[in-house]
Amino acid sequence: MTETKKATALVLAASRRGPADAVAQIQGVSHKCLVTLDDVVMLERVVNEIKNARGIDRVFVSIESEELLRSVPTLAAMLDKGEIHFVPSADNLYLSVAEATAKIEDPYPMVITTGDNALHTTEMVEHFCADIAESKPDAAIAMTPASVILEAYPEGKRAFHNLKDGGWSSCNLYALSNDKALKAAKIFEGGGQFGKKPQRIMKAFGLMFMLLYRYKLATIDQLARMMSRRWKLDVRVVRMPFADAPIDVDNPGDFALTERILKSRRQAAE
Repeated sequence: MTETKKATALVLAASRRGPADAVAQIQGVSHKCLVTLDDVVMLERVVNEIKNARGIDRVFVSIESEELLRSVPTLAAMLDKGEIHFVPSADNLYLSVAEATAKIEDPYPMVITTGDNALHTTEMVEHFCADIAESKPDAAIAMTPASVILEAYPEGKRAFHNLKDGGWSSCNLYALSNDKALKAAKIFEGGGQFGKKPQRIMKAFGLMFMLLYRYKLATIDQLARMMSRRWKLDVRVVRMPFADAPIDVDNPGDFALTERILKSRRQAAE
């Protein structure tokens, strides 16, 4: 029986706003992923969780310089031990992914996440890796149903992608299985935030997709099939049964919520 190849992890940690980022300003650091949450640097926490996942082999961090990684003692130790590796970031998300795939030997399958997803756990990453190992798509995106999130956080105010089969939230967890799947990553060349900026939806996916999305005329899997046809790829949605998976630290409010959740997790484990 052929053993399933483990994935290469790429953590996107470059700062687009620098010290002017509202989260970075909370603690006066250069990158928001370098803030400390419940006594642990956010990027260190993200890297620890992903590198411990059974489906992950190597871990690369995409950031402006290796010195930034070495500014965190635990990350510096990981670099020295070969537990993580540095790869230089580029001008935007897509170019950073493209540059990483070009520099990393045998990069696929590649699991991509971001340095501000402080609530991602090893269990979440393993769930995602197990799904893509079984379905073997060209590209995949992790999504959590709104019902799962609202059951855990009924008072939460979160924006969802509202579709025919309910609301969905992206978990900032993606997979690419080959070079042609970089076509899918190219949609991030102008940035993310598709739900907040509908013009990006039309540019990335086309008019029909935008209309079906806007008027809730298609399910999430139907939209994935449209993307598959548009790019001539097999694009899959991985359903994540974790309420915390879509929560990233994008603003001071998310920072406060994330720290509360992390402290609650730690206290529950003690």
